[in-house]
Amino acid sequence: MDSTKTDKVPEPTLRRLPWYLSVCRLLKAQGETFVSSTRLSKETNIVASQIAKDLSFVDIVGRTRVGYEIDNLLEVLEAFLGFTSIHKAFLFGAGRLGGALLNDSGLKQFGLEIVAAFDSNPRLVGHSISGIPVYHISDLEKIIRRHPVKIGILTVPINNAQEVADKMVVWGIKAIWNFTPLRIRVPDDIVVQNTSLYAHLSLMFNRLGSIEENNEIKGGKK
Repeated sequence: MDSTKTDKVPEPTLRRLPWYLSVCRLLKAQGETFVSSTRLSKETNIVASQIAKDLSFVDIVGRTRVGYEIDNLLEVLEAFLGFTSIHKAFLFGAGRLGGALLNDSGLKQFGLEIVAAFDSNPRLVGHSISGIPVYHISDLEKIIRRHPVKIGILTVPINNAQEVADKMVVWGIKAIWNFTPLRIRVPDDIVVQNTSLYAHLSLMFNRLGSIEENNEIKGGKK
C-alpha cells in the first residue's frame, strides 16, 4: 500500500473501501462482471454519490450506464488497501477472543497471517491453535529474532494490556491492532488501530434503546 496515497484519503473512506471489496468478491463469485455505484449502494447501504467519491481516491473510473468492471475494481482495491501482499503478525493473548482470531482463516484473504501466538496460560502454551503455535510471553525475544514480525494483535486482559504493549514495542513491533478496551500508550512512531468490541456493543445498545423509545412514543400517540 502506498502511504503517500493513503495519507491523503479520509479515514472514513478507508473504512468503507473494504466493504466495496467484499461486495465485489461476492458478485464475482456469482458470475457478475460489472457493478454500478447504485448496486454497491444497495448492498452496503451507503449512498451512491459517496461511493463514487470514495472510489475516486483509488484512481478508478466507472463506465457510463455500465459501472465498474469488477475484476479491475478488485485488483485496484486489493492493491490500494495492501491486501495483495501478506503481512505477518504475532497475537498476544490466546484466550477466547484471541483463539477466535487464530481460527479465522479469512484474515489471510485480507493480507494478514498470524504466525505465532503468546500467552502465559500453561494450558495453552506449548500447544497449537489452527496450526499456529502458542508460546510463553517470555519467549518473545527468541521468537521475534527468528521471525522479524512488525505487527502485533493485542487481545490480553485489560490489566495486562499496557505491560504487553510495552514489550511489543521494545522488541520491534511497529503496528498494534488493539482489541482491548484500554487506550494503550505507545511512542509516536507506533501505529495503533483500536477495535473495541465493547464500544461498538454500547453503541448498538444505545441505538436500539433510541429505536424502542421512539416506537413507544409513536405507540402512545395512537
